[in-house]
Amino acid sequence: MGNTTSCCVSSSPKHRRNNHSRLEPYRPEPELSREDTACNLQHISDRENLDDLPMEYNPSDHPRASTIFLSKSQTDVREKRKSLYINHFTHISENKHHPGPVRRKYSSCSTIFLDDSTVSQPNLKYTIKCVALAIYYHIKNRDVDGRMLLDIFDEKLHPLSKTEIPSDYDKHDPEQKQIYRFVRTLFSAAQLTAECAIVTLVYLERLLTYAEIDICPANWKRIVLGAILLASKVWDDQAVWNVDYCQILKDITVEDMNELERQFLELLQFNINVPSSVYAKYYFDLRSLAEANNLSFPLEPLSRDKAQKLEAISRLCDDKYKDLRKQAKKRSVSADNLTVVRWCPAIIS
Repeated sequence: MGNTTSCCVSSSPKHRRNNHSRLEPYRPEPELSREDTACNLQHISDRENLDDLPMEYNPSDHPRASTIFLSKSQTDVREKRKSLYINHFTHISENKHHPGPVRRKYSSCSTIFLDDSTVSQPNLKYTIKCVALAIYYHIKNRDVDGRMLLDIFDEKLHPLSKTEIPSDYDKHDPEQKQIYRFVRTLFSAAQLTAECAIVTLVYLERLLTYAEIDICPANWKRIVLGAILLASKVWDDQAVWNVDYCQILKDITVEDMNELERQFLELLQFNINVPSSVYAKYYFDLRSLAEANNLSFPLEPLSRDKAQKLEAISRLCDDKYKDLRKQAKKRSVSADNLTVVRWCPAIIS
């Protein structure tokens, strides 16, 4: 702190002490209002209560509200189903004697097909594919009126690489494979989990809702990067540092990563809480999105070892809740000391 470049700009107390100085009586200073202090930070009591907002405007906080990506994908899903329906019957009419191979596996009495993805342990590869597909529908079916584009997310102002950005960079929507490769690269290099991918999507939709912006070709990479950066720090116990992302994206600076994280948090109003009900909703909506787009999770026949594990887990859960069920049962009460007022009809002669 003795350095001349220290943040303490005042001189040492020895130099400003007067030889005839006296202790002056304490005089309480008048209380300053928040306007006088020029403090722009919003007090927590003045913030808008998120629970009072309608559910449709706040899907990342309300477990019963429909996710934005699922509603944006409905139009394309209906068109895909219609085309598949037409192609299916066309194929049947043309190949009556040679039906096509059955792509989907169905369980039978002798064989049960299960996937290895659960809400607590999702499949990493297919979860990233579903998240990339959700981001793709966000970009493709965004509002056409042109919402505000924040500078911190503009790739023209803050490029992620030294390659020259074309002049029409904001005109062409990225393909789903391009989004998947970008997200997969970050997750593979940083060794992030599938749960982190789901939280990333929650933060992305929360940003779009709170800041009232749209994700578009000009800002989707930096928005996804900010959401992944924040989700990895909130979800994983051993978070990846900002300097580690600079090793993955060689041409980005630590200062840019810090500023991206800071503004992302401010736009979220520092609301990084993800309830378990919201997390489960996003997981099952991603599965619905995958099924609607023929992106099914890999199915494997139920083996004997896996069946024994499922039976052991079921037995542990049954023993865990057995005591709770006993406590919930009402005890029988003796009726010996119970007096009941009986009403009898009166006969008037």
